[in-house]
Amino acid sequence: MPGKLFSTTVVGSYPQPAWLVDSEALKALVVPRVRAPQVWRVAPEYLLEAQNDATILAIRDQEQAGIDTITDGEMRRESYSNRFGTSLDGIDMEQPFIRELGEFRIPMPRVVGPLVRPGPVEVEDLQFLRAHTSRRSKITLPGPFTLSKQAKDDYYHDAEAVAMAYAAVVNAEALDLQAAGADVIQLDEPWLRDDPDGANSYGVKAINRALEGVTCTTCIHLCFGYGFVVSKDKPKAYAFLEQLADCVVDQISVEAAQPHLDLGVFRGLTNKAIVLGVVDLSNNDIESAEVLSHRIRRALPFVAAERLIPAPDCGMKYLSRAAAIGKLTALTAAAAQLRQEFG
Repeated sequence: MPGKLFSTTVVGSYPQPAWLVDSEALKALVVPRVRAPQVWRVAPEYLLEAQNDATILAIRDQEQAGIDTITDGEMRRESYSNRFGTSLDGIDMEQPFIRELGEFRIPMPRVVGPLVRPGPVEVEDLQFLRAHTSRRSKITLPGPFTLSKQAKDDYYHDAEAVAMAYAAVVNAEALDLQAAGADVIQLDEPWLRDDPDGANSYGVKAINRALEGVTCTTCIHLCFGYGFVVSKDKPKAYAFLEQLADCVVDQISVEAAQPHLDLGVFRGLTNKAIVLGVVDLSNNDIESAEVLSHRIRRALPFVAAERLIPAPDCGMKYLSRAAAIGKLTALTAAAAQLRQEFG
């Protein structure tokens, strides 16, 4: 909540119940770019009801843990990006481009015409969240830069042009989400670190376009990938971070627990709130409040307490539900300890 010292939040996803999603089948797909209906365990005619029930569980767990700004847990999504990305006109998924990544063959949608959003994609998700909680609501969208890297451009034939086309459709969705009452709109932009040259060239431009006219709180999430899926040997620095000082976003969300990030980089981001990932998501071990408090304290020499928002490193999708609620409960206890000390 605004003005609350060490206000806590989550990044996006929450564990999807085993009766809803086959998580092992999902892991095998890495992060699906096209639709993956095979991961759902519920028949299509019952899927919406099941997703609604799972969303209520995610909301109640976050509330029980004491999180201040919550999400819907992204229960309706196969990945953080493919639900929105595959809802656009101008996309061909019948003949996807196959990207070879080590042992994986990843189908990617092809951009074959002008990118157009036929209508709202996540507004009903936000409305459902707001109808079932009095907490501040965060809704997440894939960012335009990342969307442009998760598709094969067979139409614009220009990396910046396709990113800006994605920015326009993301902006239309963000404006609808704002009108529906979102407290926080977060853009997920993990690919800013994978293509620093492109990010330096037009990353901020694309983000600013995606958030044009958005006046509610905005956030950019940067990460190195799901801790349960990605190697523990994560970099200790982001290739693209300080450049975000020049974008319109209010909050920058980074993971700092698993990769042991050098927090001195925040010296250049004094105009932004920092959503600091302090909960390690590479395993189901529940850290103590004291451990998490120590991780939060590491940022205080570089980020004023008023600008620091403790959070998990990334989405909690691949954790067990028990571990997720345990870790979030420890997070809120750590924040409460620091609030008492600094308040």
